[in-house]
Amino acid sequence: MAFTTINKSSDYFNTKIYTGNGGTQSITDLGFQPDLTWIKQRGGTTNNVLYDAVRGAYWTMQSNTTNSQTADDGLTAWNSGGWNMANVSTTNGNGLSYVGWNWLGANGTAANTAGSINSTVSVNTTSGFSIVSWTGTGSASTIGHGLNAVPKMYIVKNKSTGSTQWRVYHASLGATKFMCLDATQAVGTASSIFNNTEPTSSVFSVGTDDAANKSGDSLIAYCFAEKTGYSKFGSYKGSGNADGPFVYTGFKPAFIMTKQTNGADWWVINDTKRDTFNASTLGIRPNDSAAESSDSAWTKDILSNGFKQRTTNGGSNGSGNTYIYMAFAEAPLVGTNNIPATAR
Repeated sequence: MAFTTINKSSDYFNTKIYTGNGGTQSITDLGFQPDLTWIKQRGGTTNNVLYDAVRGAYWTMQSNTTNSQTADDGLTAWNSGGWNMANVSTTNGNGLSYVGWNWLGANGTAANTAGSINSTVSVNTTSGFSIVSWTGTGSASTIGHGLNAVPKMYIVKNKSTGSTQWRVYHASLGATKFMCLDATQAVGTASSIFNNTEPTSSVFSVGTDDAANKSGDSLIAYCFAEKTGYSKFGSYKGSGNADGPFVYTGFKPAFIMTKQTNGADWWVINDTKRDTFNASTLGIRPNDSAAESSDSAWTKDILSNGFKQRTTNGGSNGSGNTYIYMAFAEAPLVGTNNIPATAR
């Protein structure tokens, strides 16, 4: 039983569906002041845009491009219940529908000297999330993340230099392997990215790769430690059968992102705010600017204690294929309040 002390997952992660007004707008009912906000227009071909409080408002990066960060008015400030926006098509076009995924950090920053490179962090040790900023050295180094737990996944981006991919570490693959959030490519092997060194409860490692540690450049990482009943980072094997594999998370997921590792295919995000009943078919692709779409490639049931693939498509359930995932809870299976999660 995945017993947890995080009874209300939406205090730390929450998804917001909203309609743009083409002017200025404030989201105020999220439930907390986020430190990472990831927004995608649902019906149009626009970039996936990410804003975080360590880099500061106005500064956006796109998960589907290799661009460096740029300034815009897509997110002008965070507030106690969400964020503020101006008239930018990626976040607030008039009459357009958007989804925003949000994580709580520390609502502030702190210096971290645990690694061989000093870093600036915004950390929430309760939910296992940190935003880490540092200046690259171009040589093998360690960087403090502040989690006081071993991260299971981190996503790294060089925010200074364009044409650098988003590097992804996942514990199911190990530190010699890497994925790229902006691409469909299969898992790669390179010791130059994460220095072939597994993270610890205080630091993660980077090598000589420009995308992860270019000398003099500013870099950012989003780090996630696993918290029972709230977050899960794992892998599963596809069956090629519509009665596909069940993946136990120990909670009712609110957000699931998956990627095939042994072949070229999309990253895909399902969530319970856009799909309110099973089967969940509405996918958004972090590596693509395409609109949200309903596709058999990512059809799944979202259950009280995990998720189950309901497709024969190779994008999520190809026979013998391996997939990684990250998931965050809508509700724990059982918490300290003894209220069990219900099916939907």
